[in-house]
Amino acid sequence: MKTTLTLTVSLIATAALLAACAGPEPKRPTAPEAAQAALPAASFASPGGSGPAAAELPWAEAFRGARLQQLIPLALANNRDLRVAALNIETARATASARDADLWPTVNAGLSGSRTPTAAGGINSLYQAGLQVSAYELDVFGRLRGLSAAAAAQVLAAQSAQQAVRTALIASVANAEIALQADEALLKLTRDTVATREQSLALTRQRFEGGIAGELDLRSAESSLQAARAALAQTQRQRALDENALVLLVGGPLPADLPPPSGDLADFEPLAELPAGLPAEVLTRRPDIRQAEFALSAADANIDAARAAFWPRITLTGSVGTASGQLSGLFKNSAWSFAPQLVQPLFDAGRNRANLASARANRDIATAQYEKAIQTAFREVADGLAGRATLAEQRSALAAQVEAETRRLSAAEQRYAAGVSSALDRLDAQRSLFAAQQSLVQVQSQRAQNLVTLYRALGGGG
Repeated sequence: MKTTLTLTVSLIATAALLAACAGPEPKRPTAPEAAQAALPAASFASPGGSGPAAAELPWAEAFRGARLQQLIPLALANNRDLRVAALNIETARATASARDADLWPTVNAGLSGSRTPTAAGGINSLYQAGLQVSAYELDVFGRLRGLSAAAAAQVLAAQSAQQAVRTALIASVANAEIALQADEALLKLTRDTVATREQSLALTRQRFEGGIAGELDLRSAESSLQAARAALAQTQRQRALDENALVLLVGGPLPADLPPPSGDLADFEPLAELPAGLPAEVLTRRPDIRQAEFALSAADANIDAARAAFWPRITLTGSVGTASGQLSGLFKNSAWSFAPQLVQPLFDAGRNRANLASARANRDIATAQYEKAIQTAFREVADGLAGRATLAEQRSALAAQVEAETRRLSAAEQRYAAGVSSALDRLDAQRSLFAAQQSLVQVQSQRAQNLVTLYRALGGGG
């Protein structure tokens, strides 16, 4: 007995040395450290505005317009990516439940019987019934608890991933709606341009037939009209593509009672002005940051489990019930058995060390992904705030340019009617006005989408 105890103590001491050789784990980076490593010069001051932070503003209160109020709930109910993210949570929960079950013994009810011949020519009969515990591992060194903690962290990561998909879906629906509104505005503009150039061509043809205008003026008017028609076809195609993208996001056909897009981007603002959150808000409330953080926690727990594999593994096998040599007397006599087992790995060809090295490498990967998520958050907020001011200035400048080009075209038409200037001057003014109007619509669309992107970058979308 003393020899057995000495051997057991020696095995445990050896395991302790092996586990110590595994080395201490690196310190987990905190969010400020990761942020400083990412963008040390980044600091965002609030550009003004009052009200709740974007992360505290639910989408139903943030987004305006009857169309978005109908489209976003449909997307949240029917989008397949969001459905897959929800199912990933169920998968992670099932895995976590299985890891938690490993902490408890498995109890089975059994009934067995055997009959074997004896050397004397008789028959030995043995009947057993009872409860059996098969290979229950005592989690003395935390291997099973580490696996359970890793699975629980994966559940939280899956929940954060679902929230990230939800936020991205809401922003994508809003951006698709903005693109559709821009397409509608461009369609109206291009149809008006085609109608105007058809009238211009008819007038030029009359002047050509009357000998007032030359063939160059006629061919230039024809070319200008065909260019406008080509732009109309391109805009119609783009509108169909953007509508198809919106249908995919919504997860089905658009509702029949959905109001048609107005195409008036001058007054179209999908969001109220947002008070920009501080970097701390971004680091703590963005779902992708939380997902990366939980993934890092799971990697830490997996290291704990891999380190515990160097220690002895103690398992218990036992049963309690009744046994009898006669089936009729099976439940009259009690019987039990208890078989503890201690297994200490001495040589496994480096398997445990390889598993530990893999767990550490996975933790380093999780750390890098955690830091990258923080870098991405800073970059997206910085881009959103930069575009917030410059796009407004660009829109004002283009609006002034459209006004100037409108007046220029009016003057060119008056001079052309009076015979002072050629048709080329009028066509050049028409093309310049059309291009300026297209640019204005595009910048208005970009400004609206920038506001949606900033709302997402600040952690909104709940």
